[in-house]
Order: sequence, then C-alpha cells, then structure tokens
Amino acid sequence: DPGARVYLAEDQRLQQVLNRRRSDDVGAAHVGSLLLRDRDAVPIILDVKELVSTHMAILAGTGSGKSYTAGVLIEELLRPQNRAAVLIFDPHGEYGTLDGLRGNPIFEADGYRPTIKVLTPAEIRIRISSLNFYDLLTLLPQTTERQQAVLEKAVNSLRKHKTLRDRWDFGHLIEAVKEADTTEDDEGNEVMGPSAQSLSWRLERLQSSPYFHSWEHLIPRDLFEPGQATILQMNEIPQEQQQVICTVILNQSYTARINTVRGGATEGAEDHLPYPIFALVEEAHRFAPAHEPSRCKQILRTVLSEGRKFGFGMGLITQRPGKIDSDILSQCMSQFLMRIVNPVDQESLKHGVEAAGAISYRNCPRSVAVR
Repeated sequence: DPGARVYLAEDQRLQQVLNRRRSDDVGAAHVGSLLLRDRDAVPIILDVKELVSTHMAILAGTGSGKSYTAGVLIEELLRPQNRAAVLIFDPHGEYGTLDGLRGNPIFEADGYRPTIKVLTPAEIRIRISSLNFYDLLTLLPQTTERQQAVLEKAVNSLRKHKTLRDRWDFGHLIEAVKEADTTEDDEGNEVMGPSAQSLSWRLERLQSSPYFHSWEHLIPRDLFEPGQATILQMNEIPQEQQQVICTVILNQSYTARINTVRGGATEGAEDHLPYPIFALVEEAHRFAPAHEPSRCKQILRTVLSEGRKFGFGMGLITQRPGKIDSDILSQCMSQFLMRIVNPVDQESLKHGVEAAGAISYRNCPRSVAVR
C-alpha cells in the first residue's frame, strides 16, 4: 500500500520465493547462491524437469563462464537423486574434465556412481546407410544438378531394395550411382555418364573418412543411459562432417524416444530408450547459423518444438547469440544470460529472448554466483 514500510526480506523467505525444491529433492539442481547475501545463505535450486523439458540456452561472451555453468548443471543432473541421461556435442574437446566426477563421494549413493563416457574422434562412427540424400549432399558439396539427380536416384533404389534397405555400404552406393547414370548407345553398348564417374571418385574419397563406416555405428542405446554423460569430442572432425554426425544422432535419438513412448520399440532394441534424455550442443551457432544453410537446423527445430512431448530436452550454448538462428533460440524458454558485450549479440537477444529487451547487458551483474 502507498506509504507502507519496505523491509529487507529474510534469507529464509527468499529461499521460499526463489526455490520450488530443496537441494536434496529428486529433480533438484543446486547451481549457486544469491549475490548480495552471505555465501550460501540463499541457495539457488532449479527444477530439473522444468529446465530440461522447456529447453535451455546459455548465452555469454568469451570468458564469462558459460562452459563452467554447463559443467555445474551436468554435475547436478548426474547426482544420485537425478541420474539423468546426457549427451554432449563437444566441438572443442572441453568437457573431458567431467571425468573428475568418478570417485567423488558426493555423487555416490546406494551403490550408484555416475558414468562419464568420453568418445574421442577416433571412436566416433556413423553407418553410411543411416545417411539420407541430404546428408550425403552435405558431405559432397558443390555437386551439379545432374550429379544430385543421379545420387538421389541411387539412394532411393537402395532404400527400396528388399535386402539392402538399411544395411548398404559404400560399395553398394557406388554401384547404384553407376547404374543410375548408365545408358545404352546406338549400338546397344552400356555407357556410364560423367556424373557417375565424378560421384564414384568422390564417394571413394569419402570412404577413407574414419567417421563414416559400412557397418559400425553409434546407437542411441549406447549413447544414453541413466546416470551417464556421453561426450562426443569432435575437435578434429571437419565442420561439415560434424553437422552430419550431429544430425544423424539427434534424428535417431528423437525417433527412438518417439518409438519407445508409442510402444513401437521392443526392449533391448538399439532404438529402445525408456527414459527421458537430454542433449547439450556447445558452440550452437556453428550448428544452427542465422543466415547460412545448415544440415542441423531442421532436427534442432523439431526437437526444440516437439521434444517435450517425448521426453527429449535440449540445451544450447553459444558465445555469439547474434549468429544463431533466431527461431531456434526463441524455443529455449530457460536462459542463462551472462556478460554480452557485442552490440549485435545484445540486439539479437532483445528480439530472440522474451522480456530481455530492457536489460543492459553491458553493465548487468550476474544475479547468481555459480559455485
């Protein structure tokens, strides 16, 4: 009321207002404490289910603590009361330090210990038959329209083949390309066109890539386990190949969750995921650039807009919010905003993040001190 006295809130009252859960509750993530109060006097405890299901974004300039914040969140997700299934796309190899969770008693209870599974570039494998026509185009840039038509025809013929439908390899694809571009001359002799010759040569070069294989593959069941954080270190992988790897894994994981929720995945199958999953994409502006084509954009949009229904949460991390697709960023309903100095990035946040327009990012202190 007008004229009423205003008092400084007590620590206990602030805890009740700011937190829906206690730190030891199931689904609680203790990420830090409120500044301007004594250390640990007012802990900040997030609701894991709300944070993950509504998707999140960590937006901060270089050196502002975005990767550290992500590390704290992952630690909380792996605590005994949460035991989340987490997958991290790590373009720079920064998350290997999470391995330090092993043996730490605060993460152990009743025989439970979190698992940190680090996959180096040498261990990343994508089965060639899991790629579709557009994935292959990403790996074979600068193809002509004629070459694209031949490649699409070859891929479609393999998809329709009764025995090769899901298990064709480079050899089968090269033969299908040659067949798709072979005609008969006036004398009835078979003649292979120049498009098939060029595509065959490029596919043979792609076959030498260590990341795409005829039969080895990273399946969703191995990437996601309760209480496990799987880190895909992609620091040595070319960017266009990172795009395809991310796209294939997200597509298959999303499909696995849909099939499991709808009862279409049998127990023990490689696409059986009977628990919620969470994927974290570091350097998200590289996978979903604002004004450039990207193989990952469509699957990111799909998961961010529809993943909540099927228990698939996403997290995006970027130091350049101005360079990330605004439609994708707008789907992240939980944001961790830190120091943003670049005026272009500040302006993009005003349009891409609800209710952020009135904040002065240049001078705004962080409201939560991350431990």
